[in-house]
Amino acid sequence: MTAPYRYKAVANGIRTDHPTPDLPFVDDSHIPIEDPVAVEAVGRGAGDGMWGREDAIKEDGSWLAFTTDPVRHDLAWIVRWHPAHGRSVVLYRDADASGAYMTYWGPPLLFRSGGYWWDGEVWYRPLQIFDRASEEYLRRPVPAASITTAADLLAAGRGEPDDAAVLPISKVDVDAGFTGRWIDHLSLWASTRHNRDLDQCVVSLTAHELSADQLVNAAGMAEMAGVAASTFRSYLARGEADIPPPQATIGGRAMWSRPVAEEWAESRRHSAESAAETMVDREGDSDLPRGVAELWTRWTEIFRSMLWDHPDRRKRWALRWRTEAAVQDIAKTLGWTVAASVDRIVPVDDLAVTIQLAFLREVDESRRMDGSEQHSVYLTPHVARMLDWLIQHEPRRAYHLVSSMLGEAERSCGASRSAVARGLHVALVLDGHLDEADYRKFLERALPAGTSF
Repeated sequence: MTAPYRYKAVANGIRTDHPTPDLPFVDDSHIPIEDPVAVEAVGRGAGDGMWGREDAIKEDGSWLAFTTDPVRHDLAWIVRWHPAHGRSVVLYRDADASGAYMTYWGPPLLFRSGGYWWDGEVWYRPLQIFDRASEEYLRRPVPAASITTAADLLAAGRGEPDDAAVLPISKVDVDAGFTGRWIDHLSLWASTRHNRDLDQCVVSLTAHELSADQLVNAAGMAEMAGVAASTFRSYLARGEADIPPPQATIGGRAMWSRPVAEEWAESRRHSAESAAETMVDREGDSDLPRGVAELWTRWTEIFRSMLWDHPDRRKRWALRWRTEAAVQDIAKTLGWTVAASVDRIVPVDDLAVTIQLAFLREVDESRRMDGSEQHSVYLTPHVARMLDWLIQHEPRRAYHLVSSMLGEAERSCGASRSAVARGLHVALVLDGHLDEADYRKFLERALPAGTSF
């Protein structure tokens, strides 16, 4: 699963096929770039502060590798190679290397403009919207996006390679911004090219949504997300709220494309926090979920009545009654009130039906996996623990449920009684909280007479 891009590259390797704009070029001759295993071997197990990794991307025959730089352990190289589109050789802070590496996993071949990415055919916006059903980020193509190549840039502007330089790794300053004319450095890089035409070397993308008049500032981002501008700036300063990297910096101010801003706001609307806000008790003076607030109010009134409306308890507030034993007695009474009201807190009947439906699904899944008529029955720990809870808290309800589960599994799934009973017993012993003897005693009474397990 490809992860969102949240990282800032430090430099281009001089042997990259796809240079990132406004980054210096660094001599990468001291690391291999042709073989992923060799890239990994530079750093993996090479000593403190060194690491490496390589992975094949089976879908398209490409590969991905990274290594800590052997000279500068605070820096790391990521190499992404594709049989049709060549390679990217990019330098990152070593602290960012593992996270940045995972963003290149799968289809992304390169990243530009704060997380816009290219898979060799299509440009996509930064990944932000997570589909929890498929456990994947939604890929949203950029309308009318086109590639800008090194050939395009060099044809449009004259570069002076004599005014540029390739940095040795020892001279890389991760905090210094790029200065000078990048076209000069691109010209110097181009003069070293031998194995790929410049019109196949992707530098950036061009799209209407990335034009200057389509960018929004921090205030615009805040407005779209429905938060105060000061709150957004606070998020930005502390690295919170999954704010995507800006698409540009103009006059020292971060700027985002409008679609990226809108999708960030959309991701916030679909967050767990946003969903939870819909259930907040708006009538009370707390931020509790409605159900919790309702329980609090209900039990507050019950306890108030118990402690105040009964004269024999109200007198306990006299000074002579304020003893540990008196408090223990009141606490015991209050505790019993809650313990005896489980059905007012948990919808037990609904829970029992839910357990049965989940159980039948497990029986059917066991049958399909086993394939035989006398198949075994396996329960996931989640279903077993819920059944265990019902047995311990509502044994009479659990008694009826066990028989119902047994009969329905027999009728609808063709499962034998003994297989179902044995599956229940094993699941409870493995995932329940009681001793095996306790479950055996319960099941011997709850299961129909003559049922073996």
